[in-house]
Amino acid sequence: MKPERVVIIGASSNPERYSHRALLLLRKHGHEVVPVHPALTEIEGVPVVADLGLVSGPVDTVTMYVGPAISSGLLDKLLALKPGRVIFNPGAENAPLAAALQKAGITCEEACTLVLLNTGQF
Repeated sequence: MKPERVVIIGASSNPERYSHRALLLLRKHGHEVVPVHPALTEIEGVPVVADLGLVSGPVDTVTMYVGPAISSGLLDKLLALKPGRVIFNPGAENAPLAAALQKAGITCEEACTLVLLNTGQF
């Protein structure tokens, strides 16, 4: 498995949140994480990017931990980022956004990042 650069939208510093657990598990599996959250500056020593539009460089995967009320406004930034895929975790599903991304050639899947990592499917 090749290490990926993974953007976590809706990253959290709360250890009880799945996005926090995903950050830890992604790092444990050797992936580079780029947490995105408008109000945090770091999580577990990793610098946090305040806005998806500020992420630069290639991105293999975006893992989504925000609902449609937030993610629906991210289409242009996701298209500009050109990730290889976007994972919509449980509760973050957004069919219209996924359809628009797929139309642009970005693979989308409704899955749990934690399960994918723990089962070797990431």
